[in-house]
Amino acid sequence: MDWLVQIFGEAQQYLFEGVVQPFLFHAGMANLLEDGYAATGWLLVGLIEIVIMMGIIVPLQHWKPVEAVVDRQAIRVDIIYTLIHRLGLFRLGLFFTIDPMWDAVMGKLHVWGFPVFHLDDIWPGVTDNAWVSLILYLLVFDLVEYWIHRGQHGYTWWWKLHAVHHSQRQMTVWSDDRNHLLDDVIHDAIIVLVAQLIGVAPGQFVAIVALTQLSQSFQHANVRIWFGKLGERLWISPRFHRRHHAIGIGHEPLAPVRNKKVHGNNFGVLLPWWDMAFGTANFDLRYDPTGIRDQVQPNAQGQLRDYGRGFWAQQWRAVLRLMGRA
Repeated sequence: MDWLVQIFGEAQQYLFEGVVQPFLFHAGMANLLEDGYAATGWLLVGLIEIVIMMGIIVPLQHWKPVEAVVDRQAIRVDIIYTLIHRLGLFRLGLFFTIDPMWDAVMGKLHVWGFPVFHLDDIWPGVTDNAWVSLILYLLVFDLVEYWIHRGQHGYTWWWKLHAVHHSQRQMTVWSDDRNHLLDDVIHDAIIVLVAQLIGVAPGQFVAIVALTQLSQSFQHANVRIWFGKLGERLWISPRFHRRHHAIGIGHEPLAPVRNKKVHGNNFGVLLPWWDMAFGTANFDLRYDPTGIRDQVQPNAQGQLRDYGRGFWAQQWRAVLRLMGRA
């Protein structure tokens, strides 16, 4: 793994010295050089992801689409979400808000005698290997992601935020980052806390996040692809995750029918193993329309719920739902 880390480090240094550092000096923010260097790493990861998305996954969508593209405006809005997240704009906000808070909390705990723990120290001689350590951390984070996702569907207030993600009826490679910003803050706060508690190294954390984001982009793609009976049980495919987004099947925590499958399935992020272990896996080979039931099924007053068309409209209407006004 050393050669990969070296290549990435050299590219990060080049991008920092050539673009980010001059910008910080010009803007009078030289005091933020250390944070700027870390942010450059995330920017580089995002740029690599976007290149892969455009160079590989987008052509796959043209080659083997599930459905025809009929709402290009919705896709353009999703691209805005993607750029905000993958180019580090959202994470830059976390650098100045959530991350310092957790650093302060963990620093205080260590001063009080809270032990420093590293998950990869539990099996000396085995987890010393960088790849084994990476896989171990990946498994832990994926399990945490599974339960975060269950919470997003299981708690009514959280679903009102997470519904922004599910309201996309024209799913594409750009749909993964379509989330309410508050939902993202809650999610990332939990992930950062777990990272602090289990002692994952910064480089490994970046690698896990990058792999997770790229895999999720592929899962949301408008591609008629599955991995076969065995492969579907080893890694989450676009078919597996599309089932999670299916109208009236994949979610709806408040569904009137007391049916376990109606209340949600296929919550996994990378591995389907957690869905299989906790009884939420659905391996039906289907490609259903995506969205939320109340977008297509009128309520008692004959009205459809409006989730917003533009970025700010989607963010605001989620706030109104939290307030019980939409």
